[in-house]
Amino acid sequence: MSVALITGSAGLIGSEAVKFFAAKGLSVVGIDNNMRKTFFGDSACTQWNLAALQRQVPNYMHFDCDIRNQNALEKIFKHYGHAISVIIHAAAQPSHDWAATEPHTDFTVNANGTLNLLEYTRLHCPKAPFIFLSTNKVYGDAPNHLPLQEQTTRWEIAFSHPYFGFGIDENLSIDQCKHSLFGVSKAAADLMVQEYGRYFGLKTACFRGGCLTGPAHSGTKLHGFLSYLMRCAITHQPYTIYGYKGKQVRDNIHSYDLVNALWHFYQAPKVASVYNIGGGPENHCSVLEAIQLCQDISGEEIQWDYANDNRIGDHIWWVSDVRKFKADFPQWDYQYDLRKTLTEICVATQATKAQYEFA
Repeated sequence: MSVALITGSAGLIGSEAVKFFAAKGLSVVGIDNNMRKTFFGDSACTQWNLAALQRQVPNYMHFDCDIRNQNALEKIFKHYGHAISVIIHAAAQPSHDWAATEPHTDFTVNANGTLNLLEYTRLHCPKAPFIFLSTNKVYGDAPNHLPLQEQTTRWEIAFSHPYFGFGIDENLSIDQCKHSLFGVSKAAADLMVQEYGRYFGLKTACFRGGCLTGPAHSGTKLHGFLSYLMRCAITHQPYTIYGYKGKQVRDNIHSYDLVNALWHFYQAPKVASVYNIGGGPENHCSVLEAIQLCQDISGEEIQWDYANDNRIGDHIWWVSDVRKFKADFPQWDYQYDLRKTLTEICVATQATKAQYEFA
């Protein structure tokens, strides 16, 4: 029996990974205690997604466990032991703004929780690849110091810059810049994942994601950009743009494409790998452009307003350079473009419209 152990298993990436790896024939052990509801309120509750997994995936075993709880976590690792063939760590506190309200919770979930998982992997299943869902926020606001040019609906990097046409690669420094407390806690986890690879020889990978999205996302005001924006369109709730004239650029990757990348790494793992992963040059848009896309697809007008202050540590322009991952795994490629992704989100949101309540 080969077991995929997946944290944050009822969330966007975790649930996609549960379905993907189960379909490949692995038994799946999921760890998720619905802290997203604690972070962001009832509209972010993931119980609906967990219930769907338990109905649809027969080889799924769920544990309502906090990754900060060392005793409970180690019992799971001890029970499954060397049967665990891969760990996908997707559990996190994911918001800039929320992190500043409870720094201890943010750091212990993101950093200490990751350390717990790494250590139990080393002790109980050291041959299993450890795949960490990191974030582009480990780079802090360093991307904001790139030569950016303001255009009608977006910021764009200067044509003469090496990042033009490809995006930001893994050589950008994560040091000496403002990250937000969330960015720091994720950077600490990211470095620890790398260190367990280099120091102990574990097969680890940090996937530094841009905007991860898809129809299973319980998007909220503080996290889940495209999902929340589409929900605002369909439920006629107001949307607020924070800073940068709404011209800040994000690249967006569908959860299926990301999890497919994780699968490719699992098939041929490496030690202490780091990859920027996102929608890349093919799938990026500004907030203003995303509003127009959501309106076109949903047929609904979005009521939005503007706040001058940007979120601390927020990026003005982010596009992921995925060439390093493609070079290592040339058989991987995107299955979803931005419009296809948003259409899926629209259909899913319309189907579950009644469950969403806004404060």
